[in-house]
Amino acid sequence: MALQVECSELSLIGDREENQDRVAIARSPAAVLLIAIDGMGGHADGAKAAAVATETIVEAFRRAPQPLFDPQGFLHLTIGKAHANLVQLGNGQRMEARPRATCALCLVQDGMAWFAHVGDSRIYQLRQRQVSRRTRDHSHVELLLQEGLITEEEISNHPMRNYVECCLGGNLALPGMSVGSARRLQPGDLLLVCTDGFWSGLEDSDVASCAAGNETVEQGLRRLATQAVRANGPHSDNTSVAALRWLG
Repeated sequence: MALQVECSELSLIGDREENQDRVAIARSPAAVLLIAIDGMGGHADGAKAAAVATETIVEAFRRAPQPLFDPQGFLHLTIGKAHANLVQLGNGQRMEARPRATCALCLVQDGMAWFAHVGDSRIYQLRQRQVSRRTRDHSHVELLLQEGLITEEEISNHPMRNYVECCLGGNLALPGMSVGSARRLQPGDLLLVCTDGFWSGLEDSDVASCAAGNETVEQGLRRLATQAVRANGPHSDNTSVAALRWLG
């Protein structure tokens, strides 16, 4: 039986000259993969890095037998392949100039969801208008937060807010990545993958309001992305998100 889901994706340029984000939704009758990639603008070819990583992941999903036999293994290997392709893209360039990107992937099949991410692109699971789960960024400020050295309110103005501790591309070594175990879904659950331009302009309560009531997923993403761009102005980042509502 085909999955019963409602999906949508959106990417806004914000106040930047170029959109270096990429979002995608790869689907088969048995599985759906949400993808958010953020090309790191401080490095050359951020947009190219995001495009190559997205193409690599979508192609791997399309080639894999569905449903996936080992979802965690697939996510780990696919992120590794995307990383290797970005390393190859940067061959011959100075280390500091090599293309890099962060990524967030959410795989849904068999009534379950699996999360995987590198860097500060995030995944949220919403249930009954609350954030029931979200990924923890691979960033310096997230480390400080977990150690109790700063508060959530101090993150947005911290001088190292944009310092990411791992990413795709750059060094040959495989980056640190988080690949979570399966989590069972309930009808009405909403899953979001997004870049930092989206979540940095929103409170958890804002995110939790997405697609509530009679609002469609598409309408919810448009409303929140526009709100994030406005909140982060006049220097807002690219703002991108893809989402899936599980209908059971």
